[in-house]
Amino acid sequence: SNSAPVHKITIIPRTSGALGYTMQVDSGEHNLMSRTELLNKLATLTGGRSAEELIFGADNMTTGASNDIEKATSIARAMVTQYGMSKKFGLIGLQTIESQYLEGRAVMNCSDVTAAEVDSEVMRILKECYDEALTLLRENRTILDKIAAYLIEKETITGKEFMKIYRKEKGIPEPEEKPEENRMQNPAEQPNPPQ
Repeated sequence: SNSAPVHKITIIPRTSGALGYTMQVDSGEHNLMSRTELLNKLATLTGGRSAEELIFGADNMTTGASNDIEKATSIARAMVTQYGMSKKFGLIGLQTIESQYLEGRAVMNCSDVTAAEVDSEVMRILKECYDEALTLLRENRTILDKIAAYLIEKETITGKEFMKIYRKEKGIPEPEEKPEENRMQNPAEQPNPPQ
């Protein structure tokens, strides 16, 4: 809940250096994000590293999550310094973006002591989201293993396939397709319009 639905998961390597990825796509227009949505996004971004710790142990984590960690850190920092979403700092703007449409360099508007406290708050938020991801993965380990086995066999999975496996393992019935969804998916089977 409060997260963009999974569109695709793949373990096919990309030229960017990623060995695979999970693509989430927001349904409809989505311009603003709530604090809950951002925290869920952080838990999602830390999920790959959490899975490595769960499966391989803390001493055998890899560099594979580096881009996700970078994105998560940027979001958590913006939550604290720009969006007023930190319980510790509240509504104070601690950072501004200079030349937003050029290099977009961030400048802190606070003392070095406060900047160090910002770093601690960012770390706290990331740790909480990481722990949440680890808890979710532990609770759903069977599903994680089934999805991994499916990916090893097929290399790519759609969001619908992912949810079908998830619902089956959780004992959740498949939702009924709405007639308009069925029509959109099977245009060849639709009757010809009146002439």
